[in-house]
Amino acid sequence: MRIDPCQSLHSLARQLASEIDQGRLDHALRVIHDFVERIVTEPLCTSQVYGSRKLDELCQRVGRLNLATLSTGPASAADRPADSPLVIYIVTRLQKSGGHSRVIEDFIAARPLARHLILSTDLGGKSDIDYLLNGVGRNANVLLEGAGEGNFQQRLSWLQGRLLQTAADKVYLFNHHQDSVAVAAIQPAMKLDASYYHHGDHQLCLGVYLSHLQHIDLHPMGYHTCREVLGVDNTYIPLTADDKGDRPADRPFLCGGQLTTCTAARSNKIEVPYFVSYLELIPELLKATGGRHYHLGRLTPWALFKIRRGLKRAGVPAERFIYTAWVPSVWQALHELDVDLYVASFPYGGGLTLIEAMGAGVPVALHRHIFSPVLSGIGLAYPGVFNWRFPEELLGYCATLTASDLERAGRAGRRQYESFHRPERLRAILDGTAGEQAVPGDSAAAFTIEADEFALWMERQLSLRRVLSRAAYRAFRRLRAWW
Repeated sequence: MRIDPCQSLHSLARQLASEIDQGRLDHALRVIHDFVERIVTEPLCTSQVYGSRKLDELCQRVGRLNLATLSTGPASAADRPADSPLVIYIVTRLQKSGGHSRVIEDFIAARPLARHLILSTDLGGKSDIDYLLNGVGRNANVLLEGAGEGNFQQRLSWLQGRLLQTAADKVYLFNHHQDSVAVAAIQPAMKLDASYYHHGDHQLCLGVYLSHLQHIDLHPMGYHTCREVLGVDNTYIPLTADDKGDRPADRPFLCGGQLTTCTAARSNKIEVPYFVSYLELIPELLKATGGRHYHLGRLTPWALFKIRRGLKRAGVPAERFIYTAWVPSVWQALHELDVDLYVASFPYGGGLTLIEAMGAGVPVALHRHIFSPVLSGIGLAYPGVFNWRFPEELLGYCATLTASDLERAGRAGRRQYESFHRPERLRAILDGTAGEQAVPGDSAAAFTIEADEFALWMERQLSLRRVLSRAAYRAFRRLRAWW
């Protein structure tokens, strides 16, 4: 059985149900994985399709049947009873880039006396061992286990077996969008205290409708979308970041007389089809400001070529665009580079980098997406944050900024961080001392869709060139998973 692009989900679900009844559990998990992979690599579906009850039910059906066949072996050393509680994090892959890895770090730091076990299905490739040793795994009470090689059903059996053997005090599900194994694994019959952390929140993500798990949303936009649009009973736990200090007093804004801007994002947030191109806008931004722009995060060689070609055409010296593939801390980099304005990535924003910029006392400029408040991220920022939809708005704003404008915005961002995103807030929530959680405000009520621009953009996605480029991108993702 293969996925027919013209096949309806209803028809696919019926066929998969038949496959499951015949015991072809591995094949069913693989088909679900590949179907979601197709959806999340289709730009037209981004921030339009968030979850699927049918697919979640099918995953659970597979997991229920597989669980009935298991017999657990003896507990390992990590499983023996101890005075400290055991917390398990189920991931698709542990990697140094990506916000969910940082969140796991924060969760571990918030419970220093607990034992922490990370179980990886490895469906996205092998986990980053260096990141484990130098990052989240610096503490002796953190262990990582991977499913290793094997088909989808074998990975499911391994994961369910580990969950049965460990008898964890708390389980968190941090799966990637298409991880059918992770979503099939946690069954109501296990009677686990488990939560689903909805970090894959701007695309179809398996697990959204698992009603036996506590559904956690990490920002106001996602909280209101899941509760009011999807009908999910959810909980809001705000993103947090370690406080690395306000902007130093000896680093004034516009100290060199020119604006220094910065964006931190990998290619998956900016090298996607959209009516405004980051690769084309950066040369125009530098031409308008006469300053410098730092890009932090890995881009493809093609993207770098397009930016540098744009700089040459705009008459902007190439050295005013500075590219760094990775930095250990965006927060510290913003201070060290004397950044005056953080230009958030678009069309997909990044929640944690936005919080780091605000905590660092650096003003931010957010893109107001043409159809999605979730992708805009405005609800996460400080009141009155500058936001733009069309390039001329950003260019005009940057060309007229004064040091006093930047100082006011930087103070507003720092206040927002101190009020909502300090690590102490997460610790209080996880240990049950935070009291009743405040419901975040809904900025989507003031959001407007640029319907005509959206329609034109959608029409352009149907061209042969776009179809071929998406096919190439999907092939690249499959290869990248095993690099």
